[in-house]
Amino acid sequence: MAERFATRAARHKSFAIGAALSAVLALAALLSLVWQPYAPAEIDIPNKLAAPSAAHWLGTDSLGRDIASQLLVGAQNSIVVGVVAVGIGLVLGVALGCLAAASRAQGRSWLDEAVMRAADFTFAFPALLSAIMLTAIYGPGLLMSIVAIGIFNVPVFARIARGAAQVVWAREYVMAARAAGKGPWAITWDHVLPNIASPLIVQATISFATAILAEAALSYLGLGTQPPQPSWGRMLSEAQTLMFQAPQLALWPGLAIVFSVLGLNLMGDGLRDLMDPRLARAR
Repeated sequence: MAERFATRAARHKSFAIGAALSAVLALAALLSLVWQPYAPAEIDIPNKLAAPSAAHWLGTDSLGRDIASQLLVGAQNSIVVGVVAVGIGLVLGVALGCLAAASRAQGRSWLDEAVMRAADFTFAFPALLSAIMLTAIYGPGLLMSIVAIGIFNVPVFARIARGAAQVVWAREYVMAARAAGKGPWAITWDHVLPNIASPLIVQATISFATAILAEAALSYLGLGTQPPQPSWGRMLSEAQTLMFQAPQLALWPGLAIVFSVLGLNLMGDGLRDLMDPRLARAR
C-alpha cells in the first residue's frame, strides 16, 4: 500500500513540486545547524551592499552581513514557528473538536455548542491582532508570534475535527462499538481519530504555510523575531529603505517566503487529492 501511494504521489505534479520545494526549505534549515558561510550577525561595514560573488554568494546587506547566511538561519525560525504553532493548533483543536462531536453523539449538544461558540469567538482575533495584543502586554519576540499563530490555528482544527468526527460517529461500526459497551473516549481513540487523520494532515500542511507567512508579516512589523536573530520578514523590512539602491536585498527573502509558502500549499493540495478516495478514483 505504501508503494502504491508513493507511485501515485510521484505522478501527481502538484504534490511532487510542492514536496521538492518543501524539501529545499527543510534542507536549508538542517544545513544551517551544522554549517553557515558566515555568522549571520557578523557585521562587515567595508563590504556593505556587496554584489553576489564567490565570497558572498548572494551579496551583503547595508551592514555587510552575509545574505545567504541570514536566509539559511531564517529558515530555522520559519520551521520552528510552523511546527510549534501548528502543533498547538493541532493538539488543542483536535481535542476540542473530538470532544464536541462525542458530546453531541452522547446527547450533550450544549457542550458541542459551547466549544463551537468559543471557536467562533477566537476567530474574531486574527493572528496579527493577537500578536499585537500579546506584544503590548509581554513585549515582542518569537515566542509571542508562536503563541498568537498557535491560538489562531486552534479553532481551524477544531472545526475540521468536529465536522469529520460527526460523520464517523454516524457510521455503522461506531454504532456497533457503542452497542458493545465501548465508551466515547475509547471510540474516539480507536475509530474516530484514525478515520479523520487525512483531512487533519492536509490542513496541517496548509496551516504550516500560513504560519510561515504570518511569522514573516509579524517580523516585518517588528513584532516577531528580534535582532540579532535573522528573520525573512525583518530582512524585507530592513530592505524597504534601499529598494532603488539595492533591490536584491528584498528579492532574496521575498523569494524564500514565496517558494516556501507555495511549496507547502502545493503539497497540501496534492495530499488532499491523494488521500481523498473519491478524488483518487476520479483521477
